Amino acid sequence: MLTFKRKNVTWTILSLLGFVYFCTMSNMVINPFWRSEMTFISLQAIALISVTYFRLIRR
Repeated sequence: MLTFKRKNVTWTILSLLGFVYFCTMSNMVINPFWRSEMTFISLQAIALISVTYFRLIRR
């Protein structure tokens, strides 16, 4: 049986989520301004969560 490393599983899940998000945003029929805003807001949220997570781990 193969052993999966935690890092590989995490990257696989994140890749699938990114692919689903990209497909969803590409197929939405909305104003391009709002589409770009939705993309940037989600990226900012992910950056905020990751920075907060890494700061909590270091303490």
